[in-house]
Amino acid sequence: MSDKSGKRIDWVAASCALLNQIKEEFRETKPFDGITIGTGIHLEPKTVALLMTLKAGGARVVASGNLSSTQPDCVDYLRANGITVHAEQTTDPARHQALLQKVLAEEPQLLLDNGGDLFALYLDAPYPGLIGGTEETTSGRMRLEPLRDRLNMPILVINDSPIKQYGENRHAVGQSMFESFMRVTNRSTNGKHVTVFGYGPCGEGVATCFRNAFSIVSVVEVDPVRRLEAHLDGFLTPTRAEAIASADVLVTETGARNVLTAADLSHFKDSAILMNGGHFPDEIDAAGLVSSEDVATRQSFDNGALTSLSLKDGRTITIVTMGHMANLAGPRPLGNSIESMDFGFALQAKCLERVASGQLNTAQCIVPVPCDIDEWVANAYLSAPE
Repeated sequence: MSDKSGKRIDWVAASCALLNQIKEEFRETKPFDGITIGTGIHLEPKTVALLMTLKAGGARVVASGNLSSTQPDCVDYLRANGITVHAEQTTDPARHQALLQKVLAEEPQLLLDNGGDLFALYLDAPYPGLIGGTEETTSGRMRLEPLRDRLNMPILVINDSPIKQYGENRHAVGQSMFESFMRVTNRSTNGKHVTVFGYGPCGEGVATCFRNAFSIVSVVEVDPVRRLEAHLDGFLTPTRAEAIASADVLVTETGARNVLTAADLSHFKDSAILMNGGHFPDEIDAAGLVSSEDVATRQSFDNGALTSLSLKDGRTITIVTMGHMANLAGPRPLGNSIESMDFGFALQAKCLERVASGQLNTAQCIVPVPCDIDEWVANAYLSAPE
């Protein structure tokens, strides 16, 4: 880790006002004394601040990352500061799973999950002593809900907090996906036709940011109530086929699999750009697109940030970061803003404290953040000096 990288990580941590307040509290109360917390979450500077907050609360932290987003400087920093890390920068699902298995091999009592990976793997080989934990994402909640009866332990879903929904998802994801599009492609947005798949808070934020950057934005949403909301918010809501055919840029924000596949190749506009903001790298079936018989040649550049496919009929399409989260992959990934992640990570820290306290029971399995924790975070933010 370079000295510059360490200073950058320290600067980000110093900017996390809520986490710093919680860290000082945890130093006194030690809510995780004697507890091992296993984590599987994007390892980047803001996450470092969260893990160091848990350590300040007495936890032994054993950390891993997510596909494509682990930043080596952050791994070095965490190890230098007493965190056990089983993580590396990889896009290989098998290698990623092997690293997560190393976390579970240490039998943590609490899990901080991101996408449901750790809890799903735990069910394959349960061990005694797991109290429960948290899940960060919509994708993870969708994955774990069918497993509720088997998990049967307190698991709080951070993404179901209204603060997470609007503070991070609607505002920050929109900003970071727009920033990533500009940084990675260096293309303009003015007058471009942009199609956003999904109109949950993340999709709403992406659609709004591109519209504010003078794009013409269409929304594809399978839920008719949300589709009506997009219509009333002033977005175009054409059929899926029409939305694909007109789009210069296509952004997936659904939490579902195979939103865009090789079956759509014949419909894409020449020079269309595809990018994913969902947690899992399978909203866009990049492998299927690349291997399609309609593809004549493939070029990857900018360290894999852009993959250009020349089709046999002369059209070209480009996939950003091969379908991995565009705002946390590619060159100099920044992710969501520091302030927005401070919200979400404050919720994480407080929810893990609540689970560790033993105040919850199995009825709180895959449920939203308790209202009093939402209120604590809101009050702490609003009362902080400007």
